[in-house]
Amino acid sequence: MQPTAKYYKENPARNKKRLEQQSAYQKTPKGKAIKQAANKLNRKLGTYGNGDGMDASHYKGSKTKGRLQKASTNRKSRLKIRRA
Repeated sequence: MQPTAKYYKENPARNKKRLEQQSAYQKTPKGKAIKQAANKLNRKLGTYGNGDGMDASHYKGSKTKGRLQKASTNRKSRLKIRRA
């Protein structure tokens, strides 16, 4: 288990606050735009809601172009960006 996941599992009150913050962010115009672009690309690539475990991986700097990638790999890629 990764350190962040472990922290939130051990601190339920803090996890609840984090989920509340995420929920509030997703209601902002910026959060909605990000979610909308992701859903649009997922639909375009045919992976939206079909339970295949794939995500639309956006090409660097693009909101409309991408490729299919395993969800776990796609979500890990953000860590590489932050650490660089």
